[in-house]
Amino acid sequence: MAREAELLPVPYFHVVFTLPQELNDLVIHNREKLFSLLFKASSETLKALGKDPKYLGAELGFSSILHTWGQNLMFHPHIHIIVPGGGLTTDGKWKYTGNKFFIPVKVMAKLFRGKFLHALKEMRHDLIGTDCYGDWQKLINTLYGKDWYVYCKQPFRTSSSVLQYLGRYTHRVAISNNRIISIQNNKVSFKWRDYKDNNKQKVMTLTADEFIRRFLLHILPTKFTKIRHYGFLASFVKAKKLGLCRELLNLPPQVVSITVTTIELIEKLTGVDITACPMCGLSLSRASPD
Repeated sequence: MAREAELLPVPYFHVVFTLPQELNDLVIHNREKLFSLLFKASSETLKALGKDPKYLGAELGFSSILHTWGQNLMFHPHIHIIVPGGGLTTDGKWKYTGNKFFIPVKVMAKLFRGKFLHALKEMRHDLIGTDCYGDWQKLINTLYGKDWYVYCKQPFRTSSSVLQYLGRYTHRVAISNNRIISIQNNKVSFKWRDYKDNNKQKVMTLTADEFIRRFLLHILPTKFTKIRHYGFLASFVKAKKLGLCRELLNLPPQVVSITVTTIELIEKLTGVDITACPMCGLSLSRASPD
């Protein structure tokens, strides 16, 4: 697959940038603008710190994925970012990061907060619902006073782990069918993990109306791009710069061949055979020609 051919033989890190809950209502009323700002502020943070000689001194390449939900289906906008462990220096060399993430999370959080809020103040009069906050400056002061939540998860163990993550999460929706336990008496019960209570698995029951309301919170604006690539993985430079990365890492030239059909690819990513009969379960793609 194309994504597999793009992987480099280096550690891959998983970084998450999260918006404070005080911004939820404003984001809900201005999804396209503020989701885009979330992408912009988080990507500019990583790019700036990656180029800083104090941390790496090289151009990073990374992929960002927008999620808007928590386990309980409440609105929780955040960005997952997959970062290869190294980058291109200005003199065209590869620089490794090592096996530990090279930027302190507190440094990332402060810069991310500053970039997001600076842009938010600039676009205030282009946003819907700012008057609902009454004292706008009080809100801004509150947000500057908070520690914004940025963290780095454990690095992926292998390149195949990166592919498995991308396959599971890039096409994910707010809740999968296997988490839904029952639908009866106008109520929906589903499994969820309470991260604030030692990651315990629990069951939540909501009215059908509330379940639908929460689910609809996570429908993205029409044609909104939820997966974006930056640095040496940006689409307009990837062919040249990723090729240079591979050359510097002594990898063979990239050869991309499509070996699966669209039906097979959908099943690989989602686990759903779209050719299966909903009544008997027979898969047309596997049915005998007889």
